[in-house]
Amino acid sequence: MTTARSFFLAAELLPLRPLESILAPGGVVVLAPHPDDESLGCGGLIAAAATGRAVAVIFVSDGGASHRNSRLYPPELLRRLREEEALAALSSLGLASGAAHFLRLEDAAVPTSGAAFDAAISTILNVVQAAGAGTLLATWQHDPHCDHQATHAMAVAATRRKPGLLHLAYPVWGHTLPPDTPIPDAPRGARLDIAAQLPAKRQAIRAHRSQTTRLIDDDPEGFMLNDAMLARFDRPFEIFLEPSP
Repeated sequence: MTTARSFFLAAELLPLRPLESILAPGGVVVLAPHPDDESLGCGGLIAAAATGRAVAVIFVSDGGASHRNSRLYPPELLRRLREEEALAALSSLGLASGAAHFLRLEDAAVPTSGAAFDAAISTILNVVQAAGAGTLLATWQHDPHCDHQATHAMAVAATRRKPGLLHLAYPVWGHTLPPDTPIPDAPRGARLDIAAQLPAKRQAIRAHRSQTTRLIDDDPEGFMLNDAMLARFDRPFEIFLEPSP
């Protein structure tokens, strides 16, 4: 047992390894709970992998909960905006629009079981097959957001159905855990040097304008990534973890 503070101090000292030793051979599939998680948590890896591998990104939720009170951007318009932002972000990382897949599950209500969950797993496995993927990346199981935890559960279920598929986790909201939050295990995994990809990652994050600016200014309770959170991901490395059992 450790704490969140100790966990991330140790995670930031994990060994730097080349992309080839972090990923399994073959393509890469990234599960993003919301449009922007892919850029924040593994934008550098996506950009690095896109130069020589098939890469696909599956956006799990529709992102519609970020500005629930906006009249200028009602749910359907907000969903379309966030998908457009996602495509722009992936373009910044070197991916064509065909690399994006949108499950459009309800934001803040991504299932962890049932028919919709099973359908999502089938789609994930189809994308894995099409990409010839050996690696599936998803958010960390201890990220304090229900959709991030549900996305982790999807990755676990998918890898159980496809033996040999490597599952790696990338933390996003885990960085905001209270320092004394208990974490069962010390981190295992590696860091990837993304200094060369950092400009592309920054551009990808900026592409999510609804999340990084006051583009939607008629919802005082609307979500926006704060400077401290953005700074957390503006670093020349990314962390990839082996999920705990």
